[in-house]
Amino acid sequence: MSAALPAAEQRASAADWLAVAAGTLGAMMAMLDISIVNSALPIIQGEIGASGTEGTWIATSFIVAEIIIIPLAGWLQRLFGLRNFLIIATVGFVAFSMICGMAQTLTIMIAGRIGQGVTGGALIPTAMTIIATRLPRNQQPVGNSLFGATAILGPIMGPVLGGWLTENVSWHYAFFLNLPVGIALLILLFAALPHERARFDLIGEADWLGVFGLILGLGGLTVVLEEGEREQWFESSTIIWLTITAVAGFAMLLAGQMRAQRPVIRLRLLLDRQFGAVFIMAMMIGMVIYGTSYVIPQFLTLIAHYNALQSGQIVLLSGVPMVLMMPFMPWAIRNMPIHLSVLIGLVLLIVSAYMETALTSSSKGTDFIESQLMRGVGTICVMMFLNQAAIRSVPVSLASDAAGLYNAARNLGGSFALAGIAVVQDQRLWLHSRRMEESLRANGLDVQSYVDMQAQALGSREAAYRMIEQTIQTQALTMTFIDLFWMLIIGILCTAPLVFFLRPLPQHAAPVAAH
Repeated sequence: MSAALPAAEQRASAADWLAVAAGTLGAMMAMLDISIVNSALPIIQGEIGASGTEGTWIATSFIVAEIIIIPLAGWLQRLFGLRNFLIIATVGFVAFSMICGMAQTLTIMIAGRIGQGVTGGALIPTAMTIIATRLPRNQQPVGNSLFGATAILGPIMGPVLGGWLTENVSWHYAFFLNLPVGIALLILLFAALPHERARFDLIGEADWLGVFGLILGLGGLTVVLEEGEREQWFESSTIIWLTITAVAGFAMLLAGQMRAQRPVIRLRLLLDRQFGAVFIMAMMIGMVIYGTSYVIPQFLTLIAHYNALQSGQIVLLSGVPMVLMMPFMPWAIRNMPIHLSVLIGLVLLIVSAYMETALTSSSKGTDFIESQLMRGVGTICVMMFLNQAAIRSVPVSLASDAAGLYNAARNLGGSFALAGIAVVQDQRLWLHSRRMEESLRANGLDVQSYVDMQAQALGSREAAYRMIEQTIQTQALTMTFIDLFWMLIIGILCTAPLVFFLRPLPQHAAPVAAH
């Protein structure tokens, strides 16, 4: 390692910025594909002959594979060398995307999505590694702003882009889109990253107990979270066995941490006060991003009767502040205290969720404009600084490990959010429906008068009763969505005190030489 130079004297080269652009493009491509099929899922299911339950695995298989591979990306990068690793991941991601785009059966589609998850998950944390190792610290805020943009915009752009392609071209192009992007990424990788010799000697030194434990633990946990509500949780033998598998896997992972001299995934980083706080807050931000990206379209589809493209456009509003504020974020990271920015961001997230607790069954997409814009600003204030804090919390040599854990935390937060939404939505919908039904006395004069009036308008008492049931369900569903936003507020409030565990970012630290 060369001697450190004053921060003002060391500048990143053109090749360094090309490397950052390559990492950011790869992360964007992978993050888009997390949610790009969501809008087209009903059509894809119909064309490949999958039921609704089977079709959910088109999304779930990608998430499971991605969450497993992300923490292993640091070790795989050291094993193959950064450029070789990214080239393998890019070629694999494009190839599996083509398989998905041409799939005619559910089996082939799921196999392709698993391959996409494995290779795409490898692309996400390496973007942060490139920023940490190729840019001097005084220029890392710019790189972190670019990566933060991909982390926020990717999941919310996916449904809009997928919906537009499905409506105007074909769902196949949600996958074929990755071909030109992948070619551009390969050109950048060959131009910007030097060749590094593979270190296959690391295979013999690897903590294989921890590797298999990570696969079983995270894989089992993610499937349980994704499928638990649909399978009635522990009434299903499948969920029971997956839970046992996950517990056994995490036990193996912990055993590997204690026994291995150089564990593949360094969980000890979580013991650092700052990185541990960043990890938990990243999970919370994952819940916000993925949770609201799911709940808001659900509300607009079921209550306001929007189509997938219309609801996706409302979700995309939270990305508008990212585009407007991105040029100013490097300055803000250098000059604003991290505690203040993250706290302001969390307050804005709380206020935006509180605004949505005033929703009614007559609310439309326009009622989300202010809260979505506010949520976008809050997410940026938190994410940008957490990106910086994550890689500043550890030595440069551990940047890839920190990036893997940080990105895994965000995706795990998304899985926890979706699982929690499924549970709460089912239980609270039942509760609110029963309470409203109990408040209506069948023989009451007001009820009978209303039924008679509706029967005259609709032509029969049966139609009137169906109308009442539909009204009850709509109101119960609206109250259920309000409950979900209250839970989001409580979750953010519980996370907020962790702000005080964050150490101030050094404003004029000597840059670290690139590795």
